[in-house]
Amino acid sequence: MEHISSNGLVIMGSLIVIISYLFNLIAKRYSIPSVLLLIMVGMILHGLVTYTSIKSPNLTPILEVLGIIGLIMIVLEASLDLKLTGDKRKLISRAFFTALVNLLLSAILIAGVISFYIDVNFSTGLLYAVPMSIMSSAIIIPSVEALDKEKREFMIYESTFSDILGIMLFYFLISSLEAESIGEMSLGILLNLILTVAVSLAASYFLIFLFQKIRTELKLFLLIAVLILLYSLSKMFHLSSLLIILVFGLILSNRQIFFPGKLQRYLDEGHMTTIFDNFKMITLESSFVVRTFFFVIFGFTILLASLLDLKVWMVSILILGILYGIRYAYFRLIIRKNIQPEVWMAPRGLITILLFYSIPESLVVDRFNNGVLLLVILASSIMMAVALIRFRRRDPEIVKAESGISTEPAKDEMPDLHKTQDTP
Repeated sequence: MEHISSNGLVIMGSLIVIISYLFNLIAKRYSIPSVLLLIMVGMILHGLVTYTSIKSPNLTPILEVLGIIGLIMIVLEASLDLKLTGDKRKLISRAFFTALVNLLLSAILIAGVISFYIDVNFSTGLLYAVPMSIMSSAIIIPSVEALDKEKREFMIYESTFSDILGIMLFYFLISSLEAESIGEMSLGILLNLILTVAVSLAASYFLIFLFQKIRTELKLFLLIAVLILLYSLSKMFHLSSLLIILVFGLILSNRQIFFPGKLQRYLDEGHMTTIFDNFKMITLESSFVVRTFFFVIFGFTILLASLLDLKVWMVSILILGILYGIRYAYFRLIIRKNIQPEVWMAPRGLITILLFYSIPESLVVDRFNNGVLLLVILASSIMMAVALIRFRRRDPEIVKAESGISTEPAKDEMPDLHKTQDTP
């Protein structure tokens, strides 16, 4: 078999980045998640490699590394965009409980399905169910630009909380399988959370104090490297490592809140504003590149033969029914109004794949067909795309904006600024 030359790899990598940029333009125009297009590119590349008899490399280790870095960059990107103001307290709490309730109920019901499907105990079924119960911020965050500000912020908060809570639950489950009692497990969870919050706050303040003192131009990628190092070290000690990234981003983007009173004198606001703007731009660009290669490589590693099993389709459809049934019921009963298109925006993606690769070898069940994972990811992304497309067609504000028609109300139709819409 032939090998791809180094020059060929460089050309291919450059073309993938260019194509991904074009996909982003398509996604913004037609509300089709670029992730789906990137996965298709990976599948096409795999077909070409197979057809031309080029030796296919083992990309799984690269996929895992890109998944970790991509997750860090995506949560960091989201946290830098979130402003913690008093008027958003209700929105944040609503997003948190939406993520928590949907995660727990989905995981419990899907665990029952998986336990029956691969004939394992409920604990192992739950370990496999949690990754599929987590929304993908990697897909949602780049796809919500068509929504109004409040809906967009709600989806960013909910998907970020879903990632964090899901990761915490996943690693707590792994620890609980080794614990001797429920009491020991509960105490471990509480201590883990307290320690993670303490480490997050201490590390965030220290990094901000340190990096505002560095006056050289080469420091932003150094900051990213330090954050990745903190994430990896905290993961080694089984802390909720993603929470460290989220807290740092929130403190950096909400400096006035976290540096009140006398602490303000330790903050060089002029210098920090420059650091923040440049850091946000680099985070955005880096997140785009990492996300691009992650989903292309994931598409490359997909084995379509796994989709030929009828049982895989039945289990996947049942899991999707649970995910959207719970979400629809929750939005109808709790939020009640103005729930479109958020109720259908629950894609699975990067974090789902990453956690599946993180299941310890001692707990891996060979009877589980990865085709279930693939179908859930593809179907949930397609459903989100359809919901966004329908929403754009029905939303007169978006139609007017794309047609170049002003959406500003007339002077005598100006809304009362003291009235706010109480919807997510």
